[in-house]
Amino acid sequence: MQKVECADAQYRVEEIRLGPRDTVIKFPAFSNDGCHLAYATRRDGNWVVVVDGAEGPEYDGIWKESIVFSPDGERVAYVAYKKGTWWMVWAAEGRTKSLVVVDGVPGPEYDGIEEGTPVFSPDGKRVAYVAKKGRKWLVVVDGVPGPEYDRIGEGTLLFSPDSQRVAYGAKKGGKELVVVDGVPGPEYDGGAALVFSPDGQRVAYGVRQGAKWMVIVDGVAGPEYDGIGALVFSPDGQRVAYVAKKGGKAVVVVDGVAGPEYDGIGEGTPVFSPGGQRVAYVADKDGNWLVVVDGVAGPECDDIMEGRPVFSPDGTRVAYAAKKGTKWLVLVDGLAGADYDGIMEGTPVFSPDGQQVAYAAKKGEKMLVVVDAVAGPEYDGIMEGTPVFSPDGKRVAYAAQKGPKWLVVVDGVPGPEYDGIGASSPVFSADGKRVAYSAEKGPKTIVVVDGVPGPEYDGMIPNGPTFHKDGVLEYLAGRDEALYRVKHHPIQ
Repeated sequence: MQKVECADAQYRVEEIRLGPRDTVIKFPAFSNDGCHLAYATRRDGNWVVVVDGAEGPEYDGIWKESIVFSPDGERVAYVAYKKGTWWMVWAAEGRTKSLVVVDGVPGPEYDGIEEGTPVFSPDGKRVAYVAKKGRKWLVVVDGVPGPEYDRIGEGTLLFSPDSQRVAYGAKKGGKELVVVDGVPGPEYDGGAALVFSPDGQRVAYGVRQGAKWMVIVDGVAGPEYDGIGALVFSPDGQRVAYVAKKGGKAVVVVDGVAGPEYDGIGEGTPVFSPGGQRVAYVADKDGNWLVVVDGVAGPECDDIMEGRPVFSPDGTRVAYAAKKGTKWLVLVDGLAGADYDGIMEGTPVFSPDGQQVAYAAKKGEKMLVVVDAVAGPEYDGIMEGTPVFSPDGKRVAYAAQKGPKWLVVVDGVPGPEYDGIGASSPVFSADGKRVAYSAEKGPKTIVVVDGVPGPEYDGMIPNGPTFHKDGVLEYLAGRDEALYRVKHHPIQ
């Protein structure tokens, strides 16, 4: 590694050269914080995975899109395969051997690894994957193989939020069952919707017995319905809600009690408030749409924005976008805002303290950001994922398009214009005092911190930049065929 430092009046930039960039890059994966990059590349006819410039062991192949980082970005896992001495024969018989590599250490060989695995636990300390052994399938958790089944339910392998427990759906003969912590549950004719409570202490899932469906919560079966939809625990884990079909109608069941019947329930709902005391969902009534909050139906509209009603962090307020006639508006606590030609998906958003609401709206051919019912200046476009509030809720920023250029508006003040703004920008520091974003300047990429552009690079990985708790800004970037870890240290 090689370190280079430069400074200006606001921060000191540290560059750590991680190594050369490969010309052949396959299946790139990025950590959530944008500070780590992994990819597969060829070496003398074999394949290796390169993590932040460091090469792992060589294999005959790396399975496409299997490279995955732990949530904290500190660990990486992927699926590799070995052809063996008689590769052509093995390939014809489907006998290619596969294995999972975790932090550069290869695991045991199997006849196949399920797509979408391995998966890390939320704390990043554990890893699990689905493997094929002969004609059977099993789940391997922390290197320990579990019981064998005819199949493991696709996409059902799940760690509890506290990382302590593991559950998945399995098929045995013509029956289906749920395995929790290695212990198989009762067998049913079908299964769906497996979830843990946020504290990891409870588990719920849908099952079919004959023609009827029911939800099993902590081993106890609920009432029978004609179908089961979305299933969710409240954030405190004390309550359960799900969508059920009853004849030709749909109901939301909360704590075992079915609500009123509707023609349909909107995707992404029901949703609990952060404290779990309140619940809201979108419902279809005779072709009109409405939002039901705590059992009380709101006004009927022609449409409700895709997604779901949004609760404020303290759960006391709720907002959503609705269509009336040809116009769209945002309702906050039941009060309608101004009419617009459209509301951008992903908005409205509450500030962390719940006191402010912001959203992006379309007005004719222009777009603008509305903060607490005050409309900002019009632009040619607003970037998805913005506006964003600072952690203390006192500041707001968004990326806007002005002709062929892009800029970031912070607290209503437009910044310098660039050829593009990074999709994960802008970001605030933990104390809300600093804001950063990546920008395209001709063929180069830079990071702008508090309006001051940093060094130029040939490219930057998509998820950065990221502020750490100590105020240091970090990202990965490339220059002159080399990969660098870049840190902006604030000068006190």
